[in-house]
Amino acid sequence: MTATQNRLLAALLDHVVVFDGAMGTELYKRHFFVNLSFDGLCLSEPGAVREIHAAYRDAGAEVITTNSYGANFNSLSKFGLHDKVREINIRAVELAREAGGGSCLTAGSVGPIGETPYEAALDDARRVDMLAEQIETLLAAGADFIIFETLASRRDASYAVAAAARLPPFPYILSYSVDRLGESAAGEPLAQLLQPARGAEHPPTALGLNCGEGPESTLAALELLVKQADFPVVVQPNAGVPKHVGGRSMYMTSPEYFATYAMRYVDLGARGVGGCCGTGPDHIRDLARGIRPRAATCFSSKIRVAAPSDERQLKPEAPTASKSALGAALAAGKWVTTVEITPPRGHDLSPIIEKARVCKAAGVDAINIPDGPRASARISPIVTAAQILREACIEPILHFCCRDKNLIGMQADLLGCAALGIRNILFITGDPPKLGDYPFATGVFDADSVDMAGIQRRLNRGVDLGGKPIHPPTKALIGVGADPNAVDMAREIRRTRAKVEAGAEFIITQPVFAPDPLLKFRDAIAALSVPLIAGVWPLASYRNAEFMKNEVPGVVVPDAVMARMAAAKTKEEQRAAGIAIARESIASFRDRVAGIQVSAPFGDVSTAIAVIAP
Repeated sequence: MTATQNRLLAALLDHVVVFDGAMGTELYKRHFFVNLSFDGLCLSEPGAVREIHAAYRDAGAEVITTNSYGANFNSLSKFGLHDKVREINIRAVELAREAGGGSCLTAGSVGPIGETPYEAALDDARRVDMLAEQIETLLAAGADFIIFETLASRRDASYAVAAAARLPPFPYILSYSVDRLGESAAGEPLAQLLQPARGAEHPPTALGLNCGEGPESTLAALELLVKQADFPVVVQPNAGVPKHVGGRSMYMTSPEYFATYAMRYVDLGARGVGGCCGTGPDHIRDLARGIRPRAATCFSSKIRVAAPSDERQLKPEAPTASKSALGAALAAGKWVTTVEITPPRGHDLSPIIEKARVCKAAGVDAINIPDGPRASARISPIVTAAQILREACIEPILHFCCRDKNLIGMQADLLGCAALGIRNILFITGDPPKLGDYPFATGVFDADSVDMAGIQRRLNRGVDLGGKPIHPPTKALIGVGADPNAVDMAREIRRTRAKVEAGAEFIITQPVFAPDPLLKFRDAIAALSVPLIAGVWPLASYRNAEFMKNEVPGVVVPDAVMARMAAAKTKEEQRAAGIAIARESIASFRDRVAGIQVSAPFGDVSTAIAVIAP
């Protein structure tokens, strides 16, 4: 079956596809309780089912999944509906298609046959018969593909593959429910669970992970699956299981948190993302807004810088040491210290300028100026950097985000930085708008950080985006970011290498709370011979540590650190513990990096200075 014939495959190859979320959770919210057949509601309460489908469509789902998870003969028999198999499945497809309005794909949901009190009567052949009956009905009614959901064993996957073989080839997904180790409840590893797919005469279009133990556990399982999968992968985790925090049981899966994990799934290579039990339209809305701009940066760049009409127009690159005081220090191998201070939400710059003066007096080399962190609206970082340079007389490191402007606007800003004397620029791709206070803002993402490093390098050689000469050339010191705790470390190393090849002259990492990941990353990129500046976040309190550990995906706060923060009782003791932990961490890797970037937690530069002090 070609991609043209297979709409699911065509979509997965074209872009990251947004699937919908839970049906049962939403029905339960509408006061339909578990003593009812939720599948039977397609006949008795079609309006409620259609309404849920429509909510997912409006939230941005491109795939609407039929309300037919348990609509097989065995499961319906428990509710006296065994004679309604065809009628329920047909109506389930009709409701999904009506809500989708022709713009969404319709996925025919097929769950496992399930167990019964009369288990002996259900041999393998009868189970396959029941599945074949359901999928044939769903396809005949107009489902674009079948998704076999929550496969809990190799046996369940074998039944699905055998049922699929009964019919002419059609697109389908085998979606497994596994733990963080990629194992079924019976302890079957992924390699064993995937055997039916690999040996199928009529193989699936994609593999999936759904249900499970929540976003974080599913992320760990996905790491394993992508290394073994020969098919595109779709990820649809549960909203999670409760975590015990401060003596309370809490669900750490707000829509924003869920969407953040979805972006990490995309980074690992997932081609479809949605939700399972516990998720609703709000989760899918945040997910859709989060992954669409992010997904655009996960594929090969389409940016092409025009060649100059005459190659002789390209000027030699200025030496790193001549570009800025920071460049001179890095080129000389001196230990550098920088402090990150976030620009204010208002337009009064006097407090941040005073903080920069305090840092300069303490011997800090430069001030890092974030650009709209977490998609927040703050005063222009370029204006902030220029005023700090002029009034505090300390060099800024301007974070330059690719999210908010197109290539024309970004080039204009880079030339403006040159005119203002802002020489140190750290290029970052940026957080999607959905993560901030303005979720309806549009993320541009004409380029990513790799592209922008290359563009700045061309400007440094006197040629603009269109291949036109500029005089004099810019003299920006090109910096980029890196994540030593990246889930897909091979990808992180590839992108870091690409950034250096594009022109990066120094690297600043995201905050690290344990030295081992930083040192391993340092070793992995040692051949690049580019100065590495380690990001450090001094924990302000035990609650701050809990937040970083439980609610910031990808951040690793070791248990030993949590224990030390918990042992400190007063606010001042906790602040002192955070400073001590940061200083000890720096001491463990000081001889392996070029310097540090210390965040000023909640704008408190005294904490950052205490970390940096000899």
